[in-house]
Amino acid sequence: QVQLVESGGGLVQAGGSLRLSCAPSGRTFGDYNMGWFRRAPGKEREFVAAISWTGGSTHYADSVKGRFTIARDNAKNTVYLQMNSLKPEDTAVYYCNAGGKYSDTGYVPSPVLWGQGTQVTVSS
Repeated sequence: QVQLVESGGGLVQAGGSLRLSCAPSGRTFGDYNMGWFRRAPGKEREFVAAISWTGGSTHYADSVKGRFTIARDNAKNTVYLQMNSLKPEDTAVYYCNAGGKYSDTGYVPSPVLWGQGTQVTVSS
């Protein structure tokens, strides 16, 4: 059974950094587009960032542009989300998604391949 396992969340002060990792198990994901989403308390899930299967193209939500970077290492079968200059409004559970539709206009997540989520808390 294929699973996505996120790690790297935690508690950090505003202005700090965290790096999230998503490591699929059960198969390699070198040919899958990948995305990160988040859900803050009382809010809907929202898109954060996505990367094409080649790694040659990325998309970001306006709220994280210039602060977050998505990257992939297909040799390690891992996708990363480097988060810098964190703000309290970045507090959320962050989810990894695999196999969604990636285009010039954005990323539509796969309904099936979601991780369990990792908590990111940014204190002011």
